[in-house]
Amino acid sequence: MPPSLTLFDPVSKVRGVGPRYLKSLEKLNIKTVKDLLWHFPFRYEDFSQIKKIQDLKTNETCSLVCSIKKINLHRVPGKKLIIIEAKVSDETGELTVIWFNQMFLIKNLPPGTTLVLSGETKTRGKKLVLVNPSYEIISQAKISQNYLQELKHTGRLIPIYPETAGISSRIFRSLIKSLLTNPNLNLTEYLPPFLLRNLNLLPLKEALNQIHFPDSLELAEKAKTRFIFESLFLSQIYLLKLKKQLNSLPYPKIKLDLDLLKNFTKQLPFELTQAQKKSLWEIARNLNQKPMNRLLAGDVGSGKTIVALGAALLVVNSNYQVAFLAPTELLAQQHFETFKTYAYSFAPRLALLTSKESKIIDQGLAGQISKTALNKIISSSLPIIVIGTHALLQKNIRFEKLGLVIVDEQHRFGVAQRKKLMAANSQTKEIPHLLSLTATPIPRTLALVFYGDLDLSLLDELPPLRKPVITKIVPPQEQSKVYQFIREEVLKGRQAFVICPRIEESHLLPHELKAKNLLSLAEKLNYEVKAATKEYQKLSQEIFPDLKVGLLHGKMKSEDKERVMKEFQQNKISILVATSIVEVGIDIPNATIIVIEGAEHFGLAQLHQFRGRVGRSQYQSYCFLFTESSSSALIKRLTALVKYQDGFKLAEIDLSLRGPGEFLGTKQSGVPDLLMTSLINKEMIAQAHQAAQQVLILDSTLKKWPSLKRAFQYFLLEARRNLN
Repeated sequence: MPPSLTLFDPVSKVRGVGPRYLKSLEKLNIKTVKDLLWHFPFRYEDFSQIKKIQDLKTNETCSLVCSIKKINLHRVPGKKLIIIEAKVSDETGELTVIWFNQMFLIKNLPPGTTLVLSGETKTRGKKLVLVNPSYEIISQAKISQNYLQELKHTGRLIPIYPETAGISSRIFRSLIKSLLTNPNLNLTEYLPPFLLRNLNLLPLKEALNQIHFPDSLELAEKAKTRFIFESLFLSQIYLLKLKKQLNSLPYPKIKLDLDLLKNFTKQLPFELTQAQKKSLWEIARNLNQKPMNRLLAGDVGSGKTIVALGAALLVVNSNYQVAFLAPTELLAQQHFETFKTYAYSFAPRLALLTSKESKIIDQGLAGQISKTALNKIISSSLPIIVIGTHALLQKNIRFEKLGLVIVDEQHRFGVAQRKKLMAANSQTKEIPHLLSLTATPIPRTLALVFYGDLDLSLLDELPPLRKPVITKIVPPQEQSKVYQFIREEVLKGRQAFVICPRIEESHLLPHELKAKNLLSLAEKLNYEVKAATKEYQKLSQEIFPDLKVGLLHGKMKSEDKERVMKEFQQNKISILVATSIVEVGIDIPNATIIVIEGAEHFGLAQLHQFRGRVGRSQYQSYCFLFTESSSSALIKRLTALVKYQDGFKLAEIDLSLRGPGEFLGTKQSGVPDLLMTSLINKEMIAQAHQAAQQVLILDSTLKKWPSLKRAFQYFLLEARRNLN
């Protein structure tokens, strides 16, 4: 008896998979039996209408059961074109069938062959023909039986798969059909029976059959629902177990010093919003009661830095150290100035550390300090807040009593970099608290999927005196009026940003994608730089030759970027032409206008981030969306930006309009396609989260369900593989 075939066996054990296909499967990241079975169709061809030849009409998609009467090959003179022409018949008549450049059909389909043909009928002259149909040979004996269930390529809903060179959908159908009909394949259900029952989910074997070879589109959708739930469910188990594991670790217990917080907030020149007060209280309690792993998500200008500063003061006044990691030197300097302005009297020591400079404020005395001297203070366990860039991650920088790590825009730092700072303190063995800041508004449903191991604090309101940014969509014929308005504002002493478009694969023709190879980050950056340079030349030479126009892009040297930004901060540059490099964090209160060229190339969330570069002072600010497109879908998307100032509301709209793949970035590393497509389904995310909680309450080890435990272990391996 042949050995049992499991989902976790290598794909090379599947009948029909030899060296020829293994390389192609490897390109699609298909390495196991499970990978192959979970390689789902992205659409279906409907060949389910089986007709008789006498009933055929032109331009209809259908299938017919027939026999080959004769078949011939013709070469077209002067062209590399071979035509295979066959006469087929059934009991009602005859039909001509034509294939192009498929010489093998002469041998594969000799006269007398019984087959099913599926395709679209065409008219040639007065004659009805079937052009390039799919075909499937069947035996006469099976025609009298229920042969439809055995068909793979014709006569039913036919799955179309993601392909690569060397392996087509036809091959996938053959391999997967062979697998699903293999009596030795072990398809043990691993979702607990009560979940299948309560949520009305298809059992595993039925779901696999219906997603690959569905009896109807409704059943295909039901099968897809089962696998979407499964993907969400396993991810929620992982995140909840991670959270529980973190909560069991030793941590710095930070004093809940309410007097300190009251005194700190009292001396601020502005009133904290209710959202800031709530978030600061959540963080303060968290620091005192359990290890903190928290995401502070706040719209542009919502005051995340002040909340983070309050948390840092609590930690440093409990005699622990704080590391504040910023993605750029400019942002690190901005945060240092903010901390210096509002916190120097509450913190014993405050330092700035970048690759170029190191400063310290110690007991109120400010000055430069050598990196060696600063490192001695850090490694001496003295309480200190250190704000810095990647320089904080250098080998020679050693925090001896780190109580809190704050990471600004955490997606800009790799897992390994954050892990380095989060290592246990050598003396106390305590794991420092983690506070991640993000200005990217993320819908709660996405936060539950991607940050389920984090607690979430939301800053979902802006300071009360902040004026809404007036936003307008500007067609080409109106752009000259905007330029005149910019001139008037600059003459009043104000400043302006002009953002140039990026490149998106979805807007390119196939040949521009280099035969479907996605453009590299370097190629995209080159496109942005060219667009910005061209715009800079136009504005500085033709439109504003009498004004000071600056240029900022990602390929400039660090010192040149800093020089340009300092000149812009000091109003030595009136108009700054830039790429998407200015998306996050740059604070120029005097800038009141932002023009976004090619607005159709950006998602709503990113457009909102750009808009957040203005409206940061008492002056009325404006955002102009330049677009040459008049498509109704685009105008609908941009109109949402005109209508709403709330980043979280815009993120929800962006998610629903563009889908999660584009919302998060087309190639979100480590996220399976099925999980990606599920992110818009709020109800199912909530169901999966609740089900994972229920299962872990019943048995956190999963020993009660051995098959689920095995599937979960494979899920972890697959997740690590996707991230590598």
